Amino acid sequence: MKIANNWNDYEIIDMGSGEKLERWKNVTLIRPDPQIIWKEKSFPDKWKKADAKYLRSASGGGGWKYNNSLPKSWHVKYKNLTFNIKLMGFKHTGLFPEQAVNWDWMINKIKNSKREIRVLNLFAYTGGATVACLSAGASVCHVDSSKGMVEWAKENVVASGLGDKKVRYLIDDVTKFVKREIRRENKYDAIIMDPPSYGRGKNGEVWRFEDNISDLVKLCMQVFSDNPLFFLINSYTTGMSSQVLENILRINMNTKVEGKFSNGEIGLPMLKSKLVLPCGIYGRWENYVD
Repeated sequence: MKIANNWNDYEIIDMGSGEKLERWKNVTLIRPDPQIIWKEKSFPDKWKKADAKYLRSASGGGGWKYNNSLPKSWHVKYKNLTFNIKLMGFKHTGLFPEQAVNWDWMINKIKNSKREIRVLNLFAYTGGATVACLSAGASVCHVDSSKGMVEWAKENVVASGLGDKKVRYLIDDVTKFVKREIRRENKYDAIIMDPPSYGRGKNGEVWRFEDNISDLVKLCMQVFSDNPLFFLINSYTTGMSSQVLENILRINMNTKVEGKFSNGEIGLPMLKSKLVLPCGIYGRWENYVD
């Protein structure tokens, strides 16, 4: 497992009884997590000081209970990257801190390539990967079906001082967009995708991970450049093995450039503990030369 252990503005303080106590800069939150199936808490007294807690509803969904007054948004930094944090209706904050593992990997790949890299970021959400790639000197095409997420991504790019970099923002269904890029004969040196388990596009298009992921990867091969740098698939789909993601890349990869395949889990460490919270999986292909 690759662990995101280089944060200063984020940490898991404790875990237990299906919840995690975490610090986002100066704000402490309690949020549910399905991986935390043990009951024991290491620092029970610290939970009483949390600023807000997400409570699930018996009828589905849930909402935030505030113990202290909080700003509508605030910034957290990861190295030279800055992100705008907001408490969303379904327990999320707009950022998945475990993805720092992938940001570091992308940044190193792009910088070490010592050439101009065009990145296609699909299901790009609030732009964590977009900000990382821009900071490394790449140009990015950022595609997501949610207007709100794309606007949030723009905020993160500006907050990181990257507003003058080469980035295109598209509010679109990713499959339809890739098909249009094929017709336009546009090419990308790096492709990132973080598809949901289930979702709907802006025009009601239905996405199911198990049904659609392989076809999308196959389509993306037609917009992969002749000298590609990397292809990364992230997933939070419950029960999915990371080996499946590598298998999909191996089956569909048609580049003539020699590269390396890999897969694995990503996770977050708990403060003052040897416990690690598993948070997601990845499958990667990377160019051997760069």
